[in-house]
Amino acid sequence: MDVKPQAYGASFYVKPNGALYKRNVTGVNLSLRSALTDDIWATTRVDISHNISVTKYTKLEAVLTPGAAAPNSNNTFAITFDAAEAQGQTFYFDLISLFPPTFKGRKNGLRKDLAEHLMDIRPKFLRFPGGNNLEGISIDTRWQWKKNIGPLTDRPGRPGNWGYFNSDGLGYLEFLEWCEDMEMEPLLTVYAGYSIDSSGTQPAHTVPDDELQFYIDEAIEQLEYAMGGPDTKWGALRAQHGHPEPFSIKFVEIGNEDWFSDSYYWRYPRFLAALKAAYPNITYIASQATESSPANRNVTIPPGGMWDLHHYQTPQFFKDNFNLFDNWQEVAGYPDVQIFVGEYSVLGRDRVGGIDWANGEGRFKYPTTIAAIGEAIFALAMERNPRVVTLSSYAPLLQNFNRAQWTPNFIAFTADPSQTVLSTSYYMQRMFSHHKGTETLPVANTKGGLNPVWWHASIDTGSTNRIGDAEVDSTRYAQGNIYVKLVNAAKQPAPITINFDTTITKGNGTILHHGDEFGFNYRNNATAITPKMFDLKQSAIGNRGATVKYDIPGLSVVVLELKQGRS
Repeated sequence: MDVKPQAYGASFYVKPNGALYKRNVTGVNLSLRSALTDDIWATTRVDISHNISVTKYTKLEAVLTPGAAAPNSNNTFAITFDAAEAQGQTFYFDLISLFPPTFKGRKNGLRKDLAEHLMDIRPKFLRFPGGNNLEGISIDTRWQWKKNIGPLTDRPGRPGNWGYFNSDGLGYLEFLEWCEDMEMEPLLTVYAGYSIDSSGTQPAHTVPDDELQFYIDEAIEQLEYAMGGPDTKWGALRAQHGHPEPFSIKFVEIGNEDWFSDSYYWRYPRFLAALKAAYPNITYIASQATESSPANRNVTIPPGGMWDLHHYQTPQFFKDNFNLFDNWQEVAGYPDVQIFVGEYSVLGRDRVGGIDWANGEGRFKYPTTIAAIGEAIFALAMERNPRVVTLSSYAPLLQNFNRAQWTPNFIAFTADPSQTVLSTSYYMQRMFSHHKGTETLPVANTKGGLNPVWWHASIDTGSTNRIGDAEVDSTRYAQGNIYVKLVNAAKQPAPITINFDTTITKGNGTILHHGDEFGFNYRNNATAITPKMFDLKQSAIGNRGATVKYDIPGLSVVVLELKQGRS
């Protein structure tokens, strides 16, 4: 654990063995100490009453404040007794916890440094609780919102889907407050009657038709806990838990990856009808549409709905599918249905047959240069279809270096914040998020085509309100910044010329580039590949501001930020 000169909140529950308890122990000693040396960074003592209960656990709390930083993270939180007092006695401990200062000071909150990294990409929404985490490895081990609210002592925890136990200390209300603290939209997922199995068998566990109503009611109650006023049953409980104001919920996903099941085609309509009757103003997201499934049936998503699409693929897949979203609603037969790309990333290098799910051949351990390039191409495909794709998110988000079940990941960390690695994928997403226009601009290429260069242009009008017809050309109605996003997947530079129907006076850019397509950031070299800012040379702007020339370096992702003005 990392030790710095800051306040650490310690808490734990203790119960003596009644048969052995002598009622002579006056307290316990708490300390932060090195696991390698005899150094003790902070210490305090917590008194124990002689009348402490021997039938119930008693909570004890203290604050530890080191006077100096430890030189490394090989440290431990120790609870010790005076040997002479405790001799011959037995004490039981539970829920041992130590929290440094958290993000926004939330009790039981987020690790501050990791949360700040996430905040820096300017996220707009958070999908929770998952993912496979929602489904569990059986129906009984599914994520149950009623079992992860309130005091931690009332949260039993459960077996997780990835080989470890979930304490559910990060529970339903903590997720909602996370969204509140980062000013994100909560995107709730509700359990929809299907669970996966640890054996990998698919389809696995489906709630029978005559038992499904219980789970539908559970989902409606989940929404009431978040959205209900203090005069409602579950809204009153939320208020009792410390948040009297209701949360605003605009998006709800029904299930997760239900193409693995053979029953979503009949479960989804029942959930949708009941949820819409209770909360008609929410956008409901289906977790299966055009994917093949054991049922060999696609669900019918009504106009105004949304579909959650997941793609873990190779760079070539994202290049080949740059046009995936063009006219998708008409081609797929889902009029006025939008897409939420809920999980996507480049998982491994290009190979015949695509990703090797069975043996992991070519699987990346860390996001690489070519991974960021492939993901950027797919992001451009989404950005140029804003009426089709309205939400997207990289996955998975976090990886503990000390135990990982999946690679690559967005952010990797240890107990030592200095060892946190922000990946190439993280930096690409941050670049695109920091340079978002409010209107897409039409681009007509007059020479050459897509591959190895991909592009998209937008303008920041200073307002999210649509100005006239979205198809109207182009920059004449606004004087905001123009963002031109460029990807060069080749190893050689690519010269381009951009002609505008407005006057460009100056510009700058941000570039993510590395000469090795398989280069990556890693511990002890975490900044090997990071974005660099540059000013566009004035000589690159010609024809009285109507033309911009730029040589895109090989293996790079670039954002040009161009200022408009009068010629």
